Amino acid sequence: MTHDLITEGDFTYLEKGEGTPIIILHGLMGGLSNFDAVTSHFSENGYKVVIPELPVYTMPLLKTGVKSFASYLNDFIKMKGYKEVILLGNSMGGHVGLYHTKMAPDTVKALVITGSSGLYESAMGESYPKRGDYEYIKQKAQGVFYNPECATKEIVDEVYDTVNDRNKLLKTLAIAKSAIRHNMAQDLPEMNTPTCIIWGKQDGVTPPEVAEDFNKLLPDSDLFWIDECGHAAMMEKPNEFNDILLKWLKERGF
Repeated sequence: MTHDLITEGDFTYLEKGEGTPIIILHGLMGGLSNFDAVTSHFSENGYKVVIPELPVYTMPLLKTGVKSFASYLNDFIKMKGYKEVILLGNSMGGHVGLYHTKMAPDTVKALVITGSSGLYESAMGESYPKRGDYEYIKQKAQGVFYNPECATKEIVDEVYDTVNDRNKLLKTLAIAKSAIRHNMAQDLPEMNTPTCIIWGKQDGVTPPEVAEDFNKLLPDSDLFWIDECGHAAMMEKPNEFNDILLKWLKERGF
């Protein structure tokens, strides 16, 4: 998919379709292209899909973290003039969505999380001593998926370049520490926003028990599993992901 990005003030974003806004929040190593199938499907089914580029590597180091990204999202929603949105986040993006929902629940009609951080953070920094080793980085990237072939050369190259850039490395580690600091376990029971949890059964980054914990702690959530699927369900099993989410949105009246 060709991404015709819009720049407005401090924000750069993709926008496609008309209808209820679904704001998609990408992960730490993820980009807008991770959601191409979601963007196409929902923009053709009565939703406006909006994907802002989160300032993962452009914020000052001391501000880089989940809370600042959630504030950035809140400013973006205000700039766009949206009253209520559906938030969809993968990995770190799910955590940002959760934190924003905690801060500004009145702006969030529904929340969708897949492979989200916020309860369980694996040691993101463990692979960096070998950051110059392309094959090692390739194995780490393949480990995100159930089917290692999903880790295309483009994806591996992007991860390799990121972890070998000192500035990006420092910010990646800052985000990892921020994710641990902003654990949501105490907040979730107070968050009544309807939440759709879609999880890969073979997610090795945020294991299945994390999804079960999210489902137990959130007062109004539904949990759906996708088999033979890892950490990025919307990439690895896009048709199943889209079918589950569209059905849930329609059943919930969104």
